[in-house]
Amino acid sequence: MATTKLYLKDAYLFDFTARVLECRAAGDHYIAALDRTAFYATAGGQPHDAGSLGGRRVVNVTEDEESGTVLHTVDGPVEDVVVTGQIDQVRRLDHMEQHTGQHLLSQCFFHLLAAETVSFHLGTDITTIDLSIPTLSQDQIDAAEDLAGRLIREDRRVQVHWARDAADAQRRFRLRKPPAVDRQVRIVEINGFDWSACGGTHVARTGRLAMVKVKACEKHKKGVRVHFLAGGRAVRDYQFLDALTRNMAQNLTLGVADLPLAIGRLRDEGQRLRRQLKEASDRLLEAEAQELIAAARPVGGARIVKLVFGGRQLDDIKALAAKVTALPKAVALFGTRGALPQLVFARSVDLRLDMGAILKQVLPAIDGRGGGSPTAAQGAGNRGDGVQTALDMAAAKVAEALGV
Repeated sequence: MATTKLYLKDAYLFDFTARVLECRAAGDHYIAALDRTAFYATAGGQPHDAGSLGGRRVVNVTEDEESGTVLHTVDGPVEDVVVTGQIDQVRRLDHMEQHTGQHLLSQCFFHLLAAETVSFHLGTDITTIDLSIPTLSQDQIDAAEDLAGRLIREDRRVQVHWARDAADAQRRFRLRKPPAVDRQVRIVEINGFDWSACGGTHVARTGRLAMVKVKACEKHKKGVRVHFLAGGRAVRDYQFLDALTRNMAQNLTLGVADLPLAIGRLRDEGQRLRRQLKEASDRLLEAEAQELIAAARPVGGARIVKLVFGGRQLDDIKALAAKVTALPKAVALFGTRGALPQLVFARSVDLRLDMGAILKQVLPAIDGRGGGSPTAAQGAGNRGDGVQTALDMAAAKVAEALGV
């Protein structure tokens, strides 16, 4: 039998009693059906309520669409004939704020841009609506937020109407979209501004929302997905950002209004210092490469630099190999021990050697895999004790290829 949904008439009903019609085992949980309930079942983009039923924790609420029975998934058997249900007020009120915020924001975008809301999702941290427009500018977002803010400050009443069917609803109310059902229709009105067919829970007045804040928007399919916060979520977000900016300003010993200019200066200074650091690093690597080449043993007219590094960054080793092989007739055979043994091979452009082929021949020494081109190759393995052996084998193969 269809369950009477108490929240449809009173979204602020957090405690209720009901008769248990059935309670059956379902895996590690039990499913209870009641003659009436204040628990909202997941539907229309809004998640289910949480709370307790007969002392058992409610972990999910769904509705059988054919029978209209609301099914409460609980963590243990509900054994009494008549039970008390308690709704998690924090979760319910949050969902009420987000859902009413969605109605308000959707109508603002429709009113200003004729953008229809094609879908809605109320998430744990953020709520989204998908709009039927190809793009959305920051100016358009600001205009929608400003209109929503004005309606919130006006503290407009949010009320429920009922229509006999879809045709009756469309005849009596200026709906944003036609009802999805052709039976009795519940209409949620934001007084004089929005009328939407909806079975969700909502606040009684727009003032409860405090604010609606768009946090991001992105392309989604053929439209735009808008991420927003309303009510307590928006207030907490503002408090977090306010504390963050004040702390930043305090640390930089300046006013909050001066942060954008100061951050710009810090960014420019950081970029300048990174350029200087890279230039200095390049000069050091060039000097190191010159020293390594000078000390390298000549082999068949070329110089082979063979080294095993410990604790040096791989990117730095690869950069050094590039500096060494930028010099004429040079070969770099580098390895690293550490948790992930690595091999880095490279040669000058004026030598006829296939470093990728040489690497593949010596990789078994480190139980490794890798590859590359004739000029440069790289691999990694599991055996650090085989790195020196791999380099010795590679040096021998280079000498052989050079005709020594």
